[in-house]
Amino acid sequence: MPLRYRETGKVHIGSYTTERGEVIPAVEVAYERVGNPHNPVVLVCHALTGNQVAVGTEDQPGWWAECIGTGKYVDTNEFQVLTFNVLGSCYGSTGPTSTSPSGKPYGATFPEVTIRDMVHVQRKALDKLNISSIHAVIGGSLGGMQVLEWLVLYPSLINRAVVLASTAALSPYAIAFNHVGEQAILLDPNFQDGNYPSNEGLSGLSIARMVGMITYRSKTLFQQRYGEVRSGIQSYLDYQGEIFLQRFDANAYLRLLRAMNQHDIGRDRGGVEKVLREIQTPVTLIGYEGDLLYSIEEMEEMANVLPNSTFVKVSTDFGHDGFLVEADKWGPAIQRELVNGVEETV
Repeated sequence: MPLRYRETGKVHIGSYTTERGEVIPAVEVAYERVGNPHNPVVLVCHALTGNQVAVGTEDQPGWWAECIGTGKYVDTNEFQVLTFNVLGSCYGSTGPTSTSPSGKPYGATFPEVTIRDMVHVQRKALDKLNISSIHAVIGGSLGGMQVLEWLVLYPSLINRAVVLASTAALSPYAIAFNHVGEQAILLDPNFQDGNYPSNEGLSGLSIARMVGMITYRSKTLFQQRYGEVRSGIQSYLDYQGEIFLQRFDANAYLRLLRAMNQHDIGRDRGGVEKVLREIQTPVTLIGYEGDLLYSIEEMEEMANVLPNSTFVKVSTDFGHDGFLVEADKWGPAIQRELVNGVEETV
């Protein structure tokens, strides 16, 4: 097959029982697979409202096309890159917008899921794709949470890992912002307890997105862009809230926010520090200046506990969103981790 080979589709994994014991009878996992299928696998995990289209096409680039591709930091001449849409989302994997056994969308009846559920489902999808090992797993934000759970749940499958803008457990500060967004949705009369006919008119979801956007960028960036024309920031947030209604589902957003809130790799395992010390896989941690949600200090603390880690601090005005832009600042660290892993296995 050609090196530029790109495949998209869905994997059917059958029934899945969540951590809470709820059964989802027929689970599908949407995916994108780019690069030579005979090359080592790099699994890329997406963020909160991301999707499986990390690379995309020349006409419609994916959300990490700056980082992944021919001759790029994750070189599709050397690796095949696989990205799954997470369980509970609304971009093709089974979630609240999917058809339930009743013949209607799950909506508010879709089960609560955890980061661990997402990883377990992806592991089953790998089996269906006949993939038995992962050269590296990479992800930022919610994607970084998945990476950490991969390291705990399936360490024997993974050679290397890269965690960007994420921590071992979500901080109370970040949970507070998520709570405001969740309440904005739940208290919106148009939400109708999750039984809304469409996203149109869901002002609560729009407000929740605005709250999120404030945390994704730094104070410095807002000052640079809107310091002289202060009304500009209001227009920017209004626009972000409006376009979000067109691309994401409110029930799915709630499921993923709650999954983030529960993220704690030490839960029921003896605590975060114990779990981190037991991870032997080489891990590169990449933190971003001005990140309100996953601070440099928290990521450094995690790096100090992990037995085999490298910490990279990125100077940026973008804050948390730094892992989605300015790839030249952090892409080389990913490239080094990938190449080092290949050299060690030769």
